[in-house]
Amino acid sequence: MLNHSLTATSSLEQWLTYLETLHPTEIDLGLDRIKQVAKNLALQTPFVTITVAGTNGKGSTCTILDAILRAAGYKTGLYTSPHLVHYNERIQLNGELATDAQITQQFFRIEQARGDVSLSYFEFATLAALLMFEQEKVDVAILEVGLGGRLDAVNMVDADCAILTSVDIDHIAYLGDSRDAVGWEKAHVFRPGRPAICADPMPPESVARYANEIGADLWLFGKDFNYSGDSQQWAYGGREQRRAGLAYPSLRGVNQLLNASAALAALEALRLKLVISAQAVRSGLNRASIPGRLQILPGEPAVILDVAHNPHAAGALAQNLDQMPCTGRTFAVLGMLNDKDAAGVLRLLIDRIDSWYVAGLPGPRGLSSRELAALLNGVKKMGAVQGNTLPSAESDADRKPGVRPAAGKRVNYFETTVIECENPVQAYEQALTDAQPNDRILVFGSFATVGPVLKHLGRDPR
Repeated sequence: MLNHSLTATSSLEQWLTYLETLHPTEIDLGLDRIKQVAKNLALQTPFVTITVAGTNGKGSTCTILDAILRAAGYKTGLYTSPHLVHYNERIQLNGELATDAQITQQFFRIEQARGDVSLSYFEFATLAALLMFEQEKVDVAILEVGLGGRLDAVNMVDADCAILTSVDIDHIAYLGDSRDAVGWEKAHVFRPGRPAICADPMPPESVARYANEIGADLWLFGKDFNYSGDSQQWAYGGREQRRAGLAYPSLRGVNQLLNASAALAALEALRLKLVISAQAVRSGLNRASIPGRLQILPGEPAVILDVAHNPHAAGALAQNLDQMPCTGRTFAVLGMLNDKDAAGVLRLLIDRIDSWYVAGLPGPRGLSSRELAALLNGVKKMGAVQGNTLPSAESDADRKPGVRPAAGKRVNYFETTVIECENPVQAYEQALTDAQPNDRILVFGSFATVGPVLKHLGRDPR
C-alpha cells in the first residue's frame, strides 16, 4: 500500500522509518521487483557503469576508482553500502554526499511509481541512486554490490565493466557454504563480451567457469594484470598498459595495492571509453579516502577503526596490526552481528589483543555483549588447550611457541581480560579510561560498531 502522507519534502528520517517497515524481510534477494519499478520509472542508465562485487575490498576499490575518475575530470556517481553514520554516505555525486532533499525527492518518485510492488530498504536506495545519477547526468557510475551478486539489486544494471575483489565464505544462508558456491553467485555481475576483473589471487574455479560460459572478457590477477613495488613506489602492469613510479595509495592496509590494481585494470579495460592520464592516477591514489577502513586517528593512545567483520577481513587486519609497531598493550572494542562467523574472526585476532571490551549491538541481528563474551571465552579456552598456538593470518609453522610476530610479545590467553559493555561507545570510553599513552585501541567488528564511535568522536563522514 502506498504511503500518501509522505512527500518529496518530508524529512529523510521520516522516509527511512517508513522504509524500514515497508518490506516484510530486511534481506530479500531477487531482481523482479526492482526491475518492474525501474520500468515504471522509465529509468535510463546512459553513463558508463562499473559494478564492484566481492567479500571484502569493495568499498576501497570503489573509492579509488571514484578518486581517479574525478581527478581525470569525469563527473562521477558513487553508490556504496552500508553507511557508518549518515544514510547520505551511500550516495555521492562527484565526491559530495547527496543531500537529504536530493534523496527524498527520489524516494517520492519511487513511491509514486511502485504501485503494489513491495521494495526492500536496499532496493529503494539502489533506485534512488540510479535516478539521481541519471538526473545529474554523471559520466561514470560506480556501484557497490550489497550482498552476493546474482540476485543483488545492483545487478539489475548491465555494467560496462565488473570487478570481483575477493571471494570468501560469508552470508552462508544466502550464498552457500563453500568458496565455489560464493564465487558462482558473485561472478553473475559479469556480462557477455564485457571486461570482468577478478582481483582474488586464488579464485575458485566457479568464477572462470561462469565467465567462460557467458563469454565475459575475464581479467585474472597474476595473469592479465599485476603489481610490483619496493619501499618507495609501485607499478601496475596490465595487458597493454603499464603505469610505473606510483606513490602508494593513501588508503592503509596490506590489500590496498590489490584493490588499486583491480581499479587500474578496470580503467585499462575501459580505455576506449575513459581517458585516464598518469597524473590523474597519481592524484586519485593520493586523494582516495574512506572512513572506517584501517583508519588511524591522531593522538595518544592510538585509535584504529576497521569494519572487518568476517574471517577474511580479520586475517588482513591481523597482518596490518603486525606491521604497526606498538610498545604498549592493544585493547579491542568489538561488536558483531549474529549472522557473521564471530568465532572465526576471534581466532585470527585473539593472540594480538590484551584486553577485550565487547559491546552489544542493537536490532535482531546484533549479538549481545554476553553472547560475544561467551564466544570469546570459548576461543580462549580452545587456544589454551592447543598450547597457545592458535592459527593466525600468517602461517605459524616457522614461529617458536609463545613468540608473537614483529609487533611484540604474544599474548597469554589466561592473562587476557574480557569486559562486557552495553554499546560500542561505552566500550570505547572504558578502553580509553584503562589505556596508557603508549597503548592502542582497536575498534572493529561491524559498521554498527565503528559508526557510533566515529560519531561519538566527532569524526563525522560529512
